[in-house]
Amino acid sequence: MELTDAQKKRLKGLAHALHPIILIGQQGLKDTILVELNNALEYHQLVKIKINAGDRELRNAILEQILEHASEAVLIQKIGNTAVLYQRNPERPYLLSSSQ
Repeated sequence: MELTDAQKKRLKGLAHALHPIILIGQQGLKDTILVELNNALEYHQLVKIKINAGDRELRNAILEQILEHASEAVLIQKIGNTAVLYQRNPERPYLLSSSQ
């Protein structure tokens, strides 16, 4: 899914007030986390995740695994150990209208 700069800007603004609902610790990425992430993306569409594992390269590798697993999700923003993901739900398209 391709998003315009205006859409990404809107999603970043909406994500600012969010708290991370997925926390990944030193144990790394597990299948149960991926299932919960998919559920959260389907319901909320816009989620903030926090990756508290190792250095920058390890966090980037974990984020790449997440994006491979959640293939329809789009990385909106990554700052430090926090990332914001968006996945459009056609049944609940309230976050982004087609005119944006």
